[in-house]
Amino acid sequence: MLGYLAVGVVIGPNALGMAEDSDTVRHLAEFGVVFLMFVIGLEFNLSKLRAMRGHVFGLGMSQVMFTIVPATMGSLALSWLLPQVWPMSWQTGLALSGALAMSSTAIVVKLMSDRLELESEHGKRVMGVLLFQDLAVVPLLVMIPALGSPPEVLLRELGLAAVKAAGLIVLLLAGGQRLMRWWLTLVARRKSDELFVLNLLLVTLGLAWLTELAGLSLALGAFIAGILISETEYKHQVEADIRPFHDVLLGLFFITVGMMLDWRPILEHWGLVLVLVTLPVLFKLLLVTVLAKLYGATMGVALRTGLYLAQAGEFGFVLLSLAREHQLVPSLLLNAILASMVISMLATPFIIQWSNRIVMKLVASEWMVQSLQMTNIARKSINTSKHVIICGYGRCGQNLARMLEQESIQYIALDLDPDRVRQAAAAGDSVVFGDASRLQALVAAGLGRASAVVITYLDVPGAVKVLATARAHSPPCP
Repeated sequence: MLGYLAVGVVIGPNALGMAEDSDTVRHLAEFGVVFLMFVIGLEFNLSKLRAMRGHVFGLGMSQVMFTIVPATMGSLALSWLLPQVWPMSWQTGLALSGALAMSSTAIVVKLMSDRLELESEHGKRVMGVLLFQDLAVVPLLVMIPALGSPPEVLLRELGLAAVKAAGLIVLLLAGGQRLMRWWLTLVARRKSDELFVLNLLLVTLGLAWLTELAGLSLALGAFIAGILISETEYKHQVEADIRPFHDVLLGLFFITVGMMLDWRPILEHWGLVLVLVTLPVLFKLLLVTVLAKLYGATMGVALRTGLYLAQAGEFGFVLLSLAREHQLVPSLLLNAILASMVISMLATPFIIQWSNRIVMKLVASEWMVQSLQMTNIARKSINTSKHVIICGYGRCGQNLARMLEQESIQYIALDLDPDRVRQAAAAGDSVVFGDASRLQALVAAGLGRASAVVITYLDVPGAVKVLATARAHSPPCP
């Protein structure tokens, strides 16, 4: 991402000027945003949204609402106190607070997947918030163009925007996927790869054009196209077709973000950039932590959730680009805000990498919780030897456990889904809650005494991590 941004800055109109024509830059940026939104929409999962509705419409909705409202009010108060530094109308404040509410789905989900945390307590809460943010971007993409309307028609435009947003959400959650499935089935029956890809482009660009024709944004139409396709059986084929272009399209988007950056005002106002990095990150960290605690999480889980969601996100860039297009953001502030968002996203991998140490240092009870987990695992495995450690107790893990029981071979299974662990334990299975990627959990499960370690899930990076840990600390164990 840093490389793409650097290229954008270098070739943009504020450096070498290789893309001097502002119209060229604008059209390139629009295509970057359109295809980025299509890819993000394609990865959206309505069935997961329904399954996690407690986290999504509880913690997720609260996070978005309690970010937008206080941030807008704070922006107005700052504008009144420091009009020279922060010249801001309520329309601009509302648009910026919408961008502030977004977190980086692409970065956070990838890191959680690598760390085997998608099914952990904080992982489920993070995913719930990210899913609601994806859904919340629909009304925000509708609202921001309306905010740029003249004052005399602003109220009418906002009302019309609310009606459009409600209609689009109904389309997404109700009958849109049926029509998309029918159309893609019709195309697939022709058994032509070229025709299938051409229709993907037709659907994406066609819906983008229709939403712009309706007075909305191109990005919104592309996002809807991705969501509708994600709910059909053709999703995996579309992902395979689009995969070669995925990173290129993401790179195109970040290059256009870099083109918008002007490095000279950033150097002149570096203090403002530092403030715009620090305050939003701390605000979101505190807000998400408090909300997660209020929704029943332990303090350690709540703080981890806050650390994972404190940064800016791709949708924030999209909303900021839209606000800039409708002249809602002063040019002086635009560069500082863009730079602060980029820095917060670049800091995210380091924050997540150090999250466990931060939580252990700040939350005294977390050490006790983790110790109890390790004690529970050790208690289950203390009288076993030459047993099998099963990492993951999904369908494959359960089938393996049944086979081992038939052969009178002892086993202990580690899984991060608390509901699955509770049900399996109630049925008398030797299953405990634990993260197989952590050495402490494997040691507590009797790694040194085990005859084999079996990894039963499909996450290749996670499986390689478990494999490396097991081999490093118990070489004889196959």
